[in-house]
Amino acid sequence: MERSTAVWRDRTSFVTFSLVLAIAVHSLTLHNAAARDLDGRYANSPLKGWFESLHSSKGPCCSDADGTALADVDWEAKDGHYRVRIEGEWWDVPDEAVIKEPNRAGRTIVWPIYHWTVGGPLRVEIRCFMPGTMT
Repeated sequence: MERSTAVWRDRTSFVTFSLVLAIAVHSLTLHNAAARDLDGRYANSPLKGWFESLHSSKGPCCSDADGTALADVDWEAKDGHYRVRIEGEWWDVPDEAVIKEPNRAGRTIVWPIYHWTVGGPLRVEIRCFMPGTMT
């Protein structure tokens, strides 16, 4: 009887440890972020509605608050395709991520989704890209 209690206790400890470990790994992994304007700085922008309506073939871009403006040295066009520099690394922009309508903001904007995993390399998925004027 005493032996079966010890086995049950060991199995329960193992299951509890496994569950806590799974939750910890899940919590440490960055997931896709939803649209954000946490401090409300873009709430009164005259282009707010336009930014929120933007979408690529990959889906909605969300808003200006989710995009990252790029300097001209951080993006390039070559052979009809685009590349952007994010976190010091060059990433190819998928053709389906390019926004086809005119750029009313004027600046180049990319909407990246960052994927970090514990012990793994950074992976960036580009949801939307709007080229600027390269002046």
